Amino acid sequence: MKLFLLLVLLAFFDGYGVFPTRPNVLNIGSVLSVDSVIGKVAKVAIEAAIEDVNANSNVLGGTKLNLSLPDTNFSGFLGIMEAIHFMEMKTVAIIGPQSSVTAHVVSHFANKLQVPLLSFSSTDPTLSPLQFPFFVRTSLNDLFQMAAIADIISYYGWREVIAIYVDDDYGRNGVASLSDQLSKRSCKISYKAPLRSRANIEEIRDVLVHVELTESRILVVHTYPERGLDIMATAQYLGMMNEGYVWLATNWLSTLLDTNAPLSSEEHKNIQGVITLRIYTAESKSKKDFISRWNDLTRKVENGASIGLSTYGLYAYDTVWVLAHALGTFFEQGGNISFSPVPMLKELHRGNLNFNAMSIFDGGNLLLESILKVNMTGVTGPFRFTSDRNLVFPAFEVINVVGSGSRIVGYWSNNSGLSMRPPDSLYTKRPDRSSSDNKLYPIIWPGETTLKPRGWVFPLNGRHLTIGVPNRVSFLDFVAQVPGTDMFTGYCIDVFTAAINLLPYAVPYKMISYGDGHNNPSGTELIRLMTSGAFDAAVGDIAITTNRTRMADFTQPFIESGLVVVAPIKKVHSNAWAFLQPFSRKMWSVVGIFFLFMGVVVWILEHRINDDFRGPPRKQFITILWFSFSTLFFAHRENTVSTLGRFVVILWLFVVLIINSSYTASLTSILTVQQLSSPIEGIGSLINSKEPIGYQQGSFARDYLVAELGIHESRLVPLKLPEDYAKALKDGPQNGGVAALIDERTYAEVFLSTHCEFSIVGKEFTKNGWGFAFQRDSQLAVDMSTAILKLSENGDLQRMHDKWLLRSACSLQGAKLEADRLSLRSFEGLFFISGLACLLALLMYFIKLIREYKQLYSESESESTGGSLRSRRLQAFLSFVDEKVEEVKARSIPRQQEWASTRNIEQNASTTNSTEHTEISSNRGIRFEGPS
Repeated sequence: MKLFLLLVLLAFFDGYGVFPTRPNVLNIGSVLSVDSVIGKVAKVAIEAAIEDVNANSNVLGGTKLNLSLPDTNFSGFLGIMEAIHFMEMKTVAIIGPQSSVTAHVVSHFANKLQVPLLSFSSTDPTLSPLQFPFFVRTSLNDLFQMAAIADIISYYGWREVIAIYVDDDYGRNGVASLSDQLSKRSCKISYKAPLRSRANIEEIRDVLVHVELTESRILVVHTYPERGLDIMATAQYLGMMNEGYVWLATNWLSTLLDTNAPLSSEEHKNIQGVITLRIYTAESKSKKDFISRWNDLTRKVENGASIGLSTYGLYAYDTVWVLAHALGTFFEQGGNISFSPVPMLKELHRGNLNFNAMSIFDGGNLLLESILKVNMTGVTGPFRFTSDRNLVFPAFEVINVVGSGSRIVGYWSNNSGLSMRPPDSLYTKRPDRSSSDNKLYPIIWPGETTLKPRGWVFPLNGRHLTIGVPNRVSFLDFVAQVPGTDMFTGYCIDVFTAAINLLPYAVPYKMISYGDGHNNPSGTELIRLMTSGAFDAAVGDIAITTNRTRMADFTQPFIESGLVVVAPIKKVHSNAWAFLQPFSRKMWSVVGIFFLFMGVVVWILEHRINDDFRGPPRKQFITILWFSFSTLFFAHRENTVSTLGRFVVILWLFVVLIINSSYTASLTSILTVQQLSSPIEGIGSLINSKEPIGYQQGSFARDYLVAELGIHESRLVPLKLPEDYAKALKDGPQNGGVAALIDERTYAEVFLSTHCEFSIVGKEFTKNGWGFAFQRDSQLAVDMSTAILKLSENGDLQRMHDKWLLRSACSLQGAKLEADRLSLRSFEGLFFISGLACLLALLMYFIKLIREYKQLYSESESESTGGSLRSRRLQAFLSFVDEKVEEVKARSIPRQQEWASTRNIEQNASTTNSTEHTEISSNRGIRFEGPS
């Protein structure tokens, strides 16, 4: 009777999906394409892991894992249906899906039915744990792989890449992650070339033909192993595996090399020089043991084909063990294998779909928590999850395919970036991406070259480079259109032609005139049209300004320029006061003050010991003046006796020599060279005035004067031709002209070469140059800059300048403006050194004087008391300073003798008093000790 009741209870609980705490068998499923490159390795590894787990009673305590492994046969639909079927069979966990596309769909079912999915090959970064909490990735996220590729691209200095990828969730999301990583390194994907997951050779060829017509030669291939070799073979057929190309393959290629090795000679030929990544797994005893077992495991494969061990096989093996350890923890925490029906599915009765068979795994949350807390060491190394559910220590090997094999040229880890050292040797160190070790070994690129490819070429799409050229009406030596043709001539055109001929590749181009031919066009508007796509580049007399650099990329300047002020000048004739012109007023004042100062300093230093500097006050004053100014002609007759005085005089005579020489040279120039003057002294005086200012039509000078210098627009007068310049300057403000003209120095020099009555006044108040403009991020700007530097180094740039711009009709050499006087600034160093020497000499002199005074007078002054002490001390010191040294010494000898005798008398008196005091004390002592 009891046995019957027990059987009834067991039958009852079994009908509602409740099993004992530790059942004998647990059902798990795996969703794989068995014949795929990843699937055939994963199948062997998963079955081996199931066998090892079931043989180890310490993990699940005798519970066996029952694996169901149907073949999805490369079908996403079958993969989804098989995963749903597992959930109908009360499966506690699913290993897979293999495909990221399938994982996106199945994860929705897993979330609802609380069945964990452990996938070792679904690497799509968008499979987020926030959206799919029951999806657990047991291999590396593609986010890290794309970061490694971005670091390689940045390491070699490339800026634009082309992405060739399979157009599904795996490919699109991987490339999106690559784009994010590149943008962090100031790089970008310039062209995306998607492919169907089962694209044929013709479709691949069509895509690669479009890729070949683009500019970049850095190609990243992110696809499945089954499609990757077809892409590389087609690229070889199209000549895209030659020198100049760079092919970066994600880890599909390393997986293929590990699994299908050895490849045929033809297949190896198609991938020569390719860089690929392989997930890094640290060397360990368990890994070596599993690798040694691999040949025995693959002999069980029915077709007997050779199967190599890829990293996906290692991660598939560890995934089973992660699940086993999690189930062991699950049971230890009291977890039960029980399932509950899904209430909302009872209302669905459409067709023959058996939705009622699906049930919720009640222990799903506990099992998921146990999976995420697993901390073990597997064949792949340390295996545990971070807080964002990624595996710890993500790292890759960087592999270069060479010859019949491949070689490791470096490593990448999330901790240290690129490195030539294995990542596990760097895990214990602080992250440091600035280390000198962050580099790779030399790589053999496609075409069997070790020279780093440039990474781009001019696009071979049959389209010419459209170049906008300003159609000027003035200064045609710089750039001009040949009448009736599409040809241009001029200095700027010659520089551009010479530079583009130095490029190592052909650049077909077509120059297009910009402007109406009646007015000088605006260079800023030409650049703005270029940014809108009307032109690919702009060539001509285009100044490089801040606003323009925000819209386009410029080459290295091929000529320096800057804004200057051009104004009328007039000849200045010498007058009666011409001898004062060499020095400025401030200079004359400082020279006079220093002459007097030097006279006073020498008088102080010599007064006490030199008879030439003594006598009545009037004589001494005249001596100071005479000595000061006679040194100007080296005619001073007073001798200097003291060492400090001689030192100061020698230094001052050197200063006088320099001043005399400079004055003589400047005065000679003033009297013999034609002098020019202008009422305008420079941009400062022009701004402060209210007079009109001329500028070249179409120049950036107008915007600069208004925006930067605050000059009102009403004062600015546009001028077109050099003849307009001359007329406006000659007429002046009173006759409807301008007070001055502001233009770039290059134009001004050409204008002034034939108009001697005008000149540049003041200094150049902006610094810029002329360059060729290209669209943003154009590699042509970089290569053209290199070509311009070569032209400068070999002298061609100067020869072209002399050919077009050298003029000799009007030479202004030797002409100087009145403002070019010798100013105090030119002599500040001399005056500073001379003044400092004088101050030091005076300081040393007064220190010596005070010490002598204290030695001679300190004892006599100590006897004086009362309020008049300070005044008497000052009078005594001044008298001491004014007296000659010999007189002071002669007068001090008797005084010293008197002081000595006085001191002896005081000492004797002190001795007598001391003796008397001692006797009195003795007597008192005797009386005290007598009898009482």
